Amino acid sequence: MSIQSAALGYPRVGAKREVKKASEAYWAGKISAEELQKVAKEQRLVRWQTLRDQGIDVIPSGDFTLYDHVLDFNYTFNIIPKRFAEAKLSDLDRYFAMGRGHQKDGVDLEAQEMQKWFDSNYHYIKSEVSSHTEFRLNDTKPVDEYLEAKEAGIETRPVLVGPITALLLGKAGRDEANRASFEPISLLDKLVPVYGELLKKLQDAGATEVQIDEPSLVMDSTANLAQQYQATFEALAKAAPGLKITLATYFGRLDKNVEFVAKLPVSALHVDLDRAPEQLDQVLAAVKPTQLKLSLGLVSGRNIWKNDLAASLATAKKAIEALGQDRVVVATSSSLLHTPVTLANESRLSPDVKDWFSFATEKAAEVATLAKALSGADVQAALDANKKSIEARRAFEQNSDASVRDRLSKVSPDMYNRKSPFPERKAAQDKVYDLPTFPTTTIGSFPQTKEIRLARSKNTKGELSTEEYEKFLENEIKSAVDFQEAIDIDILVHGEPERNDMSQYFGEQLQGFVFTENAWVQSYGSRYVRPPIIVSDVSRPHPMTVRWSSYAQSLTKRPMKGMLTGPVTILNWSFPRADVSKEVQCKQLALALRDEVCDLAKAGIFAIQVDEPAIREGLPLRQVDWDAYLTWAVDSFKLSTAGEMKDRLAAFMKALPDQKYIFVNPDCGLKTRGWKEVKEALTNMVEVAKWARKEYA
Repeated sequence: MSIQSAALGYPRVGAKREVKKASEAYWAGKISAEELQKVAKEQRLVRWQTLRDQGIDVIPSGDFTLYDHVLDFNYTFNIIPKRFAEAKLSDLDRYFAMGRGHQKDGVDLEAQEMQKWFDSNYHYIKSEVSSHTEFRLNDTKPVDEYLEAKEAGIETRPVLVGPITALLLGKAGRDEANRASFEPISLLDKLVPVYGELLKKLQDAGATEVQIDEPSLVMDSTANLAQQYQATFEALAKAAPGLKITLATYFGRLDKNVEFVAKLPVSALHVDLDRAPEQLDQVLAAVKPTQLKLSLGLVSGRNIWKNDLAASLATAKKAIEALGQDRVVVATSSSLLHTPVTLANESRLSPDVKDWFSFATEKAAEVATLAKALSGADVQAALDANKKSIEARRAFEQNSDASVRDRLSKVSPDMYNRKSPFPERKAAQDKVYDLPTFPTTTIGSFPQTKEIRLARSKNTKGELSTEEYEKFLENEIKSAVDFQEAIDIDILVHGEPERNDMSQYFGEQLQGFVFTENAWVQSYGSRYVRPPIIVSDVSRPHPMTVRWSSYAQSLTKRPMKGMLTGPVTILNWSFPRADVSKEVQCKQLALALRDEVCDLAKAGIFAIQVDEPAIREGLPLRQVDWDAYLTWAVDSFKLSTAGEMKDRLAAFMKALPDQKYIFVNPDCGLKTRGWKEVKEALTNMVEVAKWARKEYA
């Protein structure tokens, strides 16, 4: 009997970012809605055909989206806040307005909140629900796309966000009277019947199975979780009795939840054995007495490394021995949307290094190879090639930089602490800077204008010499300094015109990273990033920021602030190594940044900001795992560093009445803003600081 191969999802962008480009062209008014939908339909077909051609048996449908799959869920089930529902917009524009806002033709709508999808770098649009929410089928997108694939001759398994996960990730809407105490999960009984209607429509359309994603099962349990899942899936099974349900979990381990999950009325359970391989024995013990099929998430949907097929085969054989061949499926660990589309578009990577990688298309082929091998097909050539790649990567001499390892081994507890307590440092700093109360500054980056991006692109292509490019950057920095002095900012920044990305910029100058041309990964909506890849031990061969901060300081008598991205953020916004712990990689980054801090200080830059926006998103999904992460995350930071504004200031004064500890600055960098917006906002900010000095004198 043949073992089936399955993919839980696939990137949406297109191999050449076709969907991103079409969406942005539509928003700019350059193409019609019909033209956008034509591109979307073409790309859906390409995705299905690609997975089929790679040998995948169970191909997903419905996971494609023009913006976000959770937003699709909200729109399908009529979870549309009143401000959007009442706006005079087309269905497509209403959908986009919910995700990105809408300011056009007299309509001014703020987008819904965006949040990280579990511990990934993908962002979803948070549902807004209330006791007034009326669930109904607002559209039938999952059915439509299933039929679209069927018409193309491709049988698929529709993918849906699970009803419990969808509500647990939601928030109280603006029209909810008891927003502070309202729990979206309280609406589960109202949502489930409508969810069942959708399953019935899929069944009537000819679908034989459906994938329901419930990644919330790998998080800490909430009250009544087992009862909620039991009641929900009993109702769904009755709504569409001819539809086989695969309950998909990913990003972590089920732990004790597996005890009730194994008893749910579903046909198959999917578990992530890439992020949580330790759960296999517990899962097998729970599943064995049942009739459940077990879908093994063996090929990572989160990293870019080739799968160790020999190790995966051993894991799969263990499951087959326990359950029988007819009850095992091999699959990706999660949707592949967190990986780039294909290695085929990477021409500049070293062939040796490129051979270590596997993107979405290649990962699909790996899953198919595993299924074929387990089914008795002759795939020895593929297994031999994989073994050669895995061994070459392990033997890579740069994987072990003796000097980096030696330095890391000598890190002592005192290196995590500053040499003097804060009050002493503050007194010394006050003597140097003589700052007013409520000193003003900015977070660092100023607008990355079209001119800056064009100059960077020309320099990369060799159309603008290094000398010309650096002169251009100096002019941009001077403009930023002049502007800040003109509006009376106290601690200045140089504006970071030289930086393409707050993580990539540092990775490009550190030993141990490689970069791609087209390995785009979705962050949110049409925002795609190319994460750096850590391939070996990390070190700093030369100063990275001193040249530009020093130049900026030479232009002013006011203090200039050095700007660094912290080690945890660089790590979390990169594809990390799989052969070394994140703790080791983070501390290597911390030592490199420690050297940069020292060089900035030697150059006379005494105010240094280290940004760690990603420290929260790296938290493990289960609280029991937090301490270990926070210990090395905070240690790494220490190692590297050893309503309205008036209302906000007033709130800060209540919590922290000592004025000398409060700085006034924006909440984030200004790279993505326009200069008009920045000038107005910062000028207003300075005026608020001056008001506060009088108000709290």
